[in-house]
Amino acid sequence: MNKSLNGNPTLSIAKSKRIQSIDLLRGIVMIIMALDHVRNFFHYDAFFYNPTDLTQTNASLFFTRIITHYCAPVFIFLAGMSAYLYGEKRSKKELSFFLLTRGIWLVLAEIFIVGMFRSFNPSYHYLNFQVIWAIGFCMIILAALIHMNRLFILVVGLLLIGTHNLLDSVHVAGNGWRAVLWAILHDVNHFTFGQYSFHFRYPVLPWIGVMASGYCMGMLYSPDYPAATRRKILCCLGISAIALFILLRSGNFYGDGSSWSTQKNSLFSVLSFLNVTKYPPSLLYLLITLGPAMIFLAVSEKPLRVLGQRISIFGRVPMFYYLAHILLIKILAIMAALLMGYPQMIVLSNGVNATPELKGYGFNLAIVYEVWIGLVLLLYPVCKWFDSYKRANQLKQSWLSYL
Repeated sequence: MNKSLNGNPTLSIAKSKRIQSIDLLRGIVMIIMALDHVRNFFHYDAFFYNPTDLTQTNASLFFTRIITHYCAPVFIFLAGMSAYLYGEKRSKKELSFFLLTRGIWLVLAEIFIVGMFRSFNPSYHYLNFQVIWAIGFCMIILAALIHMNRLFILVVGLLLIGTHNLLDSVHVAGNGWRAVLWAILHDVNHFTFGQYSFHFRYPVLPWIGVMASGYCMGMLYSPDYPAATRRKILCCLGISAIALFILLRSGNFYGDGSSWSTQKNSLFSVLSFLNVTKYPPSLLYLLITLGPAMIFLAVSEKPLRVLGQRISIFGRVPMFYYLAHILLIKILAIMAALLMGYPQMIVLSNGVNATPELKGYGFNLAIVYEVWIGLVLLLYPVCKWFDSYKRANQLKQSWLSYL
């Protein structure tokens, strides 16, 4: 452990070691993410209404969904940080090539691997562009951005985060290329071309801003950066983000197309206040998710205990975990439908969806949580094995850097 200038131990970042606080935070959001995906496949109301719809939801269901709002922004922000740290020992050309190729791989993985794992339909008629696609697209853009001045990258990132809500009223009608391009950039939309359906749920403009900002924040974890200063900056930024969220949200001034309002009781009024827009991620959504994340990074810079070490394993193999958990959830959901007595051919041909043939499928929220905990426990030894394999062979097998 290094010594700070005043002689006290610090957790300055060693060049040869991973940053445990980043792995821990990433591991936490990966575990939480699985809760939302289990809910999608197991909760009996998942296909019929949005859990944040205050006219139909309850507090337990609302918070089950809202806690998972932290996953995508935190993961993309940390991906930007990790890109900076990955590039510290490499040239800009090498980093740019890695980001470009990994970005392309993630886009293809979303379309062909994740799509297959979600549907078990190799014909790929339904193409769903979600978080993995967004991360890949952002990496492709970041591959070009890193050649710019770091201050320029930061300004671009903050502008995209802070001003993209000015575009909320802009929509492009039809199925033309302009409409598709605008859906890719900012407007959640879906298109049908022949037998193929394209759903763009993660427009990339604000996510590019998140990844670019994370990339610039990565400098705080440079080996020679003072740990105390890093923690102070992270705390100040996190508290400022939360304070700005409260200020802007309190009067519905700016930053989210969905205003909050007084509800039937105090609890539901609080839910309305917290019910910010994820698709695309509003400024307020990003403030209330990334603010606490930065505070967590600041306060978690200490040696990990046993539980923290185990959680961080998921954070070290995020793509492997993501693919494995999607596949396992789908298999478990099909097994559950078959055990409930639904005909095998209907389950296998339709998957587990809100089809008339599967009306009545699903479980209560307690079962959802039990399946979620069981899923994480099942995946832990597999992820631990892959983490050990990856660390032992990454220098010899470069493809492991893409998982």
